[in-house]
Amino acid sequence: MSDDTRLTFKEMCAKFDVTPRTLRYYEYIELLSPDREGRTRFYGARERARMELILRGRSFGFSLEVIRQWLLIYENEGTVAQMRAWVDMANGQLEELAEKQRQLNEALSELTRLRDETLKALGDNA
Repeated sequence: MSDDTRLTFKEMCAKFDVTPRTLRYYEYIELLSPDREGRTRFYGARERARMELILRGRSFGFSLEVIRQWLLIYENEGTVAQMRAWVDMANGQLEELAEKQRQLNEALSELTRLRDETLKALGDNA
């Protein structure tokens, strides 16, 4: 597929493995702006690139609003400003994920400890 190829709504859903509802929602909140010919939507290279960024951002745990704001930086201020904003966003998300990892490790340790105590109690009473 060349960069000039436009995808239909159905093709866009299939390419990115998203539901029609998700794609419509991304349009509704102005993350995507497909070309329209009558009631038919077409997604060009710009929209496909934006969709890749949206999905990547979601996989890193960014909210749709943060992603929307980040995409607006590119449109309003250009690539360098967007890259700087990305570094700031990434730093914040890395801190948040590290905290979640710490909490998860703590929960794993506590659950393991309680399981082991329970197994020991069962062994003593068996």
